[in-house]
Amino acid sequence: MTRHILYLIRALIIVAFLILFVRLFELQVIKGGYYKDLADGNRIRRVVIKAPRGDILARGGEVLSKNSDLEKWLFFNYEKGYYVETDSPDKKLTKINSWIRKYPLRDSASHITGYVGLVNTDEAGKTDAQCINKGMRSADDTIGRSGLEEFYDCRLRGDDGEMLIEVEADGSFIRELGTKEPEKGEDIKTTIDYPLQEYVSTLFDGVTGAIIASDPTGQILAMYSSPSYDPNLFVEGSEKTIEILNDDKLPLFNRSISGKYPPGSIYKPLVATAALETKVIDRGYYYQDTGSITFSTAYGNYSFSNWYFTQYGGSEGSIDVTRAIARSTDTFFYKIGELTGIDNIVSWSQKFGLSQKTGIDLSGEVEGLVPNPKWKEEVKGERWFLGNTYHLSIGQGDLLVTPIAIHSAISAISNGGELCKPHFVSGFETGYNPNCLDLGIEESNIELVKEGMRKACSAGGTGYTFFDFEEKSGVEVACKTGTAQVGTEDKTHAWFTVFGPVDEPEIVLTILVEEGGEGSKVAGPIARQVFDFWYKDRVQDTNEHE
Repeated sequence: MTRHILYLIRALIIVAFLILFVRLFELQVIKGGYYKDLADGNRIRRVVIKAPRGDILARGGEVLSKNSDLEKWLFFNYEKGYYVETDSPDKKLTKINSWIRKYPLRDSASHITGYVGLVNTDEAGKTDAQCINKGMRSADDTIGRSGLEEFYDCRLRGDDGEMLIEVEADGSFIRELGTKEPEKGEDIKTTIDYPLQEYVSTLFDGVTGAIIASDPTGQILAMYSSPSYDPNLFVEGSEKTIEILNDDKLPLFNRSISGKYPPGSIYKPLVATAALETKVIDRGYYYQDTGSITFSTAYGNYSFSNWYFTQYGGSEGSIDVTRAIARSTDTFFYKIGELTGIDNIVSWSQKFGLSQKTGIDLSGEVEGLVPNPKWKEEVKGERWFLGNTYHLSIGQGDLLVTPIAIHSAISAISNGGELCKPHFVSGFETGYNPNCLDLGIEESNIELVKEGMRKACSAGGTGYTFFDFEEKSGVEVACKTGTAQVGTEDKTHAWFTVFGPVDEPEIVLTILVEEGGEGSKVAGPIARQVFDFWYKDRVQDTNEHE
């Protein structure tokens, strides 16, 4: 009996050793590589090194948006499951470079640059369809949040790098195993004239409105919307961002491309062009202004007055198209609007781009509204009357434009009849084509309209702030004033648009002051300050040679 028990115990011991041997063989030979990988995984960490964004530069190379380098000490937080920053020396793991976005011009160019912020929950883990090669966004990635930062986000984003490090069981750093350096995003050079951009922002203190300066082919030299904001506050996470978001003056709103306003009399050069192109008037056409125009309908008699008659009781007498533009004679435009007809006025307004987006390389642009009989019937349930055509012919009624759209239309007048897509980034650097479209306007008609605008900035015209500009600068300019009524209230938007030199323009400028009053008195002086600044070197050179 005892012998059987001993045999049983011996057998059990042998079986136990066999099981242990098989298990050891499995662990060391069959699954040795697998468990080695697991062990390495527990002691090897992958740290993502965020790639810096590309810089946004002005045309002269000045910085509009850049990265400010930071240094971070990291340690592995097991509760959170990822590396976090620390100031505690006993938990230091490794040091890597990081960055934060900076905007040197602060609120002077915020609507151009925009700003960056962390991705939200809807954006994390997804790929931008425009740059699939950049991969999915992680929860700690930054993204452009308006302006050029948003529009060119794919190009500005870099390719992240990574660092492989060996750590102790508690996550403390042992050694660096290897590093793949991040690749910075592409720098973008814009058409912005840095000194001009900085200067124009100083002219709108306490004023709501917009200013746009470009060359005749659409290269934006300066753009400012007031009130503005400091994009650095959003990057830094300042509590002041709450004030910006809750400000009823809407400082985040870019009035240059997203605001819609009645243009008033700066629309008149386009109406004159439509009348000339449809051949209802020509250079020899004259209109006898008596101060008002009256017509009869089945609903009664109606009278529409000229601003000069309303304010001063005066009349212009016999005037041609150039005099009418120079003096902004409402009655003249009522009449040629009637002769041209609503369909032709609408058609030419559309050709000048007033009813669609310009395609500027900024997000947030909206379309304007050029009303017509069909629109009025469908939207208002009303018929179109001659009085509606009269209102439209002087830039009033239901007509609404964005400052960038009317600016582009006036630029087409300045450059001889080509409607160019406004842009901040030049095509030769990006493949972005400004795409200037020839509107097919007869050269003689363009010259006639430009002559009227030249007279507007000469003695006797409405742009009195520029009467002595040629004398002091040696540069002849062309301009148009605008005073647009706002609703039924006794308030008006002040407009002023000007370009120079007349024959070969190098700068086109459009000013809007919301509810500012008369264009000649409010927007005109601002425009003069801008032109004085732009031509200051030329003026100094002229004075030195006298």
